[in-house]
Amino acid sequence: MEIQKKYHISIGSNIGNRIKNIQETIDLIHSRIASLLSISSIYETESIGFEGDDFFNICASFNSFKSPHFIMNEFLEIEKLLGRVRSKEKKYTSRIIDIDILLVDDMIINSEELTIPHKEMCNRRFVLDPLIEIDPNIIHPVNKMSIKEILNSLESKQKIQNKDIILQNPAHSVSINNYSYIAIEGNIGSGKTSLSKLISSDFNTKLMLERFIDNPFLAKFYKNPKEFAFKLEMSFLADRYQQTNEDLSQLNFFSQNIISDYDIHKSLIFSKINLNEDEFNLYRKLFYSLYKSIVKPDLIIFLNQTIENLKINIEKRGREYESKISEEYLKKINQSYSDFFKSRPDLNVKFIDVSEIDFVKNRLDYLSIINGIS
Repeated sequence: MEIQKKYHISIGSNIGNRIKNIQETIDLIHSRIASLLSISSIYETESIGFEGDDFFNICASFNSFKSPHFIMNEFLEIEKLLGRVRSKEKKYTSRIIDIDILLVDDMIINSEELTIPHKEMCNRRFVLDPLIEIDPNIIHPVNKMSIKEILNSLESKQKIQNKDIILQNPAHSVSINNYSYIAIEGNIGSGKTSLSKLISSDFNTKLMLERFIDNPFLAKFYKNPKEFAFKLEMSFLADRYQQTNEDLSQLNFFSQNIISDYDIHKSLIFSKINLNEDEFNLYRKLFYSLYKSIVKPDLIIFLNQTIENLKINIEKRGREYESKISEEYLKKINQSYSDFFKSRPDLNVKFIDVSEIDFVKNRLDYLSIINGIS
């Protein structure tokens, strides 16, 4: 996945039921691309550059890991679904729906297919007014002026009216606010990190990802498990303990939710598989002495995945040190998780079968998971 980016977009319509057209666009963006973080009220403006009915316009924002070109192609598909036929002639006409990318963080793109920031946004009150409403502190990445400064310097006499019409945000129909801290768990290759990133992006939460890549013993363990198992598990425990303490220390002071792609119990589960009996008994004593001071998740989501799918996902990741992970080892991990959760009825665990869905590529699959959580 790419780095998460914040998108600001504009949506306009001047044909037919303009409110319905914009609302359906919002609903399709939610079901196909991302949950909207904010939606402005509707602004009515006259047509510019051609004779036509007045437009209803809004601005909205969302987070996404997808590229601007991917997002733009999705917008074009949404426009087609709603009945827009784009003319090859480069002239302004009435349209049932028009979706533009205005800004993507501080990115600057100049290509034949896409220009970001949108080249006309600084000249349009029907963009600047609703944009200020939802995000007044934006700085234009090219001219380095705030959106407010740009609006104040605009000489356009264009008439604009805030209609005080509030559109429905489908993202508000689902919520994870019942849980301050959610941990995503599962076997190797089950999609823990992918799901954590998607939820964090959609709900604008703090994201805590396991820092396994920097572990100096991980690759050595897969080559020689007996020699490096205890060193690996001890280093993981130390790192997870430090990370959870640092990242969760402010949990009670801020309202922002936290999503993590692991739970600290992972250390206990894997160590039982990888260590001999004496090593595990020592490890378990240390684990529970540290565990007392760690903030516990309000909800643990466990992703059930088939061994076959796990192996496919592991292969896709292309990590050389994971290439020798056996089917037997993956089965042991599944059994260890199952045994552990059966022994801990005090933990709030929700099991989700993801064996026949693809929540990374299919947003409807992802939304089915979110609906099951909220």
